Amino acid sequence: MAARIDATFARCRAEGRAALVTYVMAGDPDPETSLKVLEALPASGADIVEFGLPFTDPMADGPAIQAAGLRALKAGQGVAKTLDLVRRFRAGNAETPVILMGYFNPIHTYGVARFLNDASAAGIDGLIVVDLPPEEDDELCLPALAKGLAFIRLATPTTDERRLPAVLANTAGFVYYVSINGITGTATPDFAAVGTAVGRIRRHTALPVVVGFGVRTGAHAAAIAKGADGVVVGSALVDALHRTLDGAGQATGSSVEAVSTLVRELAAGVRSASARAA
Repeated sequence: MAARIDATFARCRAEGRAALVTYVMAGDPDPETSLKVLEALPASGADIVEFGLPFTDPMADGPAIQAAGLRALKAGQGVAKTLDLVRRFRAGNAETPVILMGYFNPIHTYGVARFLNDASAAGIDGLIVVDLPPEEDDELCLPALAKGLAFIRLATPTTDERRLPAVLANTAGFVYYVSINGITGTATPDFAAVGTAVGRIRRHTALPVVVGFGVRTGAHAAAIAKGADGVVVGSALVDALHRTLDGAGQATGSSVEAVSTLVRELAAGVRSASARAA
């Protein structure tokens, strides 16, 4: 539940560092490999996991995550199977927060009340639903909060002082700052501008502020970690997995390790930033 998110950020603060938040697509390239990747993330240094819910029209996602979603859908991944993967993950990991990230259409089709009951039972801690603005909080945000699930909002470089209070009003867990204008995985952040933006958001909320979009290397993670409470990496991990697939798009013996290797690099970058700050 949301308490796992709070406990994780408290632990990272006690260690004097930012949290590493990793994103992978559920069911990419197949459910069993996806579960192995999910299990490998915390073991490699991830503090929080975002699990992508595949959707046919992911408007905020760049080419890498779009392709991952299509691979997952081709393999038969949907809401029920995604929740089942989380349930299986929870059998061996009761500590790592898992946040489901996606779009409202699959949740609406599944049924909101049914989804929230099943997500809670599976061990989901929070939701990021990028196409539900604050004006639609009655649809999912408020019912999710009532079930103990954090509803995490995105703030962007274009979220001005007038809009920010609405974005933050029912946000829980953390605030996700999108470091670039555009879709995921397509540009490198301006690290100085990101630091300024994080400071501005912190003047409006006591929630942790994490930064994502465009972070691909340990050096990028270290640069973001100097000023943020967390660093999110997604497209780079999805790309790392994709590069190991065979000609038929199937996993190979190196698929899980490729993701783990990059996570270890990113975790080292986050921790090096805290060491320098100390």
